[in-house]
Amino acid sequence: MPAQPHHQSVPPTPAELDANGVPSAFGPGDSDAASAFSAFSAFYEVLHRRRDVRAEFTGGEVPTEVLRRILTAAHAAPSVGLSQPWDFLVVRDEATRRAFREHVQAERSVFAAQLDATQAGTFARIKIEGILESSLGVVVTYDPDRGSPAVLGRHAIADAGLYSVCLAIQNLWLAATAEGLGVGWVSFYREDFLRRLLTIPSRVRPVAWLCLGPVRQLHQTPDLERHGWRKRMPLDDVVHYERYGQRPSR
Repeated sequence: MPAQPHHQSVPPTPAELDANGVPSAFGPGDSDAASAFSAFSAFYEVLHRRRDVRAEFTGGEVPTEVLRRILTAAHAAPSVGLSQPWDFLVVRDEATRRAFREHVQAERSVFAAQLDATQAGTFARIKIEGILESSLGVVVTYDPDRGSPAVLGRHAIADAGLYSVCLAIQNLWLAATAEGLGVGWVSFYREDFLRRLLTIPSRVRPVAWLCLGPVRQLHQTPDLERHGWRKRMPLDDVVHYERYGQRPSR
């Protein structure tokens, strides 16, 4: 069951967080404080447990009420000018998913041809999708006309609507993780192909095909790190103060 919300929560202080920003063990205190900590601890646990899933899908059923909770969480995301420029296409049809997988595999070959021998060897071991192994696909799209012509907050940053869609995707992903499900974002595709496959209007941009379903496990280490493609950068390498490139004095 998903965690129940706590309404009178007190955020943990920095002293209560470990080096990764995850709440550490809560000391003795009253029941309200312990309850508040439990909610924060559960949130951070979901945040760090989330993975981009490929090979771990079981193909098991996603109950209708669970899928609706997950999509409701996605739809609750903030959006520029409250434009809510997303749509969610639920794809279960095997023929559709098989056609999409064939396209993705072709695009995998295109990418592989660009790699040097070392990279190609590493990439060959990496599974890039779980389209058929997952229970279903959720295609998330961006409609730039939603809320037009006057989208409050988008006049200076045209991509603000696209950023809003990405927030909805993150909400969906975290909700699915909290429900004990896995999500995998498939990005090896051409947008025009996916438009034709799902009869998406030309003005609407397909942003993500998300594989969704029960999983055997969620690995502690992301796939690309486990396979040696890249390593996660330390936080201090990406934090700047006041000006880009300015680091705190030591």
